[in-house]
Amino acid sequence: MNRKGKRVTKIVLTGGPCAGKTTGLSWIQNTFEKMGYTLIFMQEPATELKSAGITPARCSSMMAYQLFQMKLQLEKEEVYTRAAQDIADSDGQETEKKVLIVCDRGFFDNRAYMTAEEFDQALGILGVSEEEKLHSYDAVFHLETTAKNAVLYYGTATNAIRDETPAQAAALDDRVIAAWERHPYYRIIENLNGFEDKMRHLVAEIAAFLGEPAPQEIRRRFLVDYPDIDMLEALADCHREEIEQVYLHSAEDEEIRIRRSEREDGEMFYLTRKKTDGIRVRLEAEGRLSEREYRQFLANADPARKPIRKTRYGLSWEKQFFEIDLYPFWDDRAVVEVYLRYENEQIKIPDFLHVQKEVTGDKNYEVSWLARNIPGNEPAAEAGYRGCSFPDSSCPII
Repeated sequence: MNRKGKRVTKIVLTGGPCAGKTTGLSWIQNTFEKMGYTLIFMQEPATELKSAGITPARCSSMMAYQLFQMKLQLEKEEVYTRAAQDIADSDGQETEKKVLIVCDRGFFDNRAYMTAEEFDQALGILGVSEEEKLHSYDAVFHLETTAKNAVLYYGTATNAIRDETPAQAAALDDRVIAAWERHPYYRIIENLNGFEDKMRHLVAEIAAFLGEPAPQEIRRRFLVDYPDIDMLEALADCHREEIEQVYLHSAEDEEIRIRRSEREDGEMFYLTRKKTDGIRVRLEAEGRLSEREYRQFLANADPARKPIRKTRYGLSWEKQFFEIDLYPFWDDRAVVEVYLRYENEQIKIPDFLHVQKEVTGDKNYEVSWLARNIPGNEPAAEAGYRGCSFPDSSCPII
């Protein structure tokens, strides 16, 4: 959708049970913000309704519940689309501003829970054209349930309301595919070479659709002189973020951490789990938390590692994305990380940043090392939060 040369795109992330959708949303944010996109996430209506106590069991019929859910979907999409258009035009510039709406499931997901006759009846009640609604989404990306081709990883521990058996989950996955398969840009992300590869496949497919280069995990890190904060904050494409990162108790081959991010548009909370096989580190899962969950997880903080707080400036410069991290225990240096699109890409560090040396691969500048070795921050357990702890093996993040 275009307005005054500025682009608003609306995509759907869907899939079967235990497919990694929550982690996928996090990967989308981390990837496309670095490409200069403004991300707007629309929460799944079913989650809102059920959290409010509106469930199929409490409604007069499944049909009645689905109508409530579909109506909420329509109204939310209208509001979010108008807001995205307003955001795209809000800077008053002539250059293109890219806004990406990501729908956590979409209107046609409801079709997987209804007969063809019920769905047609619902369209009539809501006054919606099937074709018009189908084409209101620019693209749809389906994450295959782990009950297909990765059944050893299928489980219900990561979702308190998931109760499908693997066979039921696979059947539901098929119904969701059937509900969306008529969309002109519909892609299925299968379970082929592990979870991290699945996430890379997802963001690569979205990038291809958007006409962006395929993202790669190529990062270079540099130690720079402490920057001029006033200059950074005066830059139009520079955004400030306050971050608190806390490491939790975990097994020797595992790293679990939570992160609070505060921006001008509010706070967000995340949980990340990584494992090592002795040779390389692989991402197991990453996803959002509620504030309540974040506070609860803090009670399981590892006292041997202190919380790390930092101010981050995200900066787009010469078509490259830089993260400038300022730590409270340094007043003479900062760490800059740049994301590259290919191995031999020339780095164009902003001319107002003065590089001391490259620290790519230097553990002394990794956050996990700083958490163990930098004094001055109080232990996480004394940070003013209390709550129940969670076993390391049941972190609800997918």
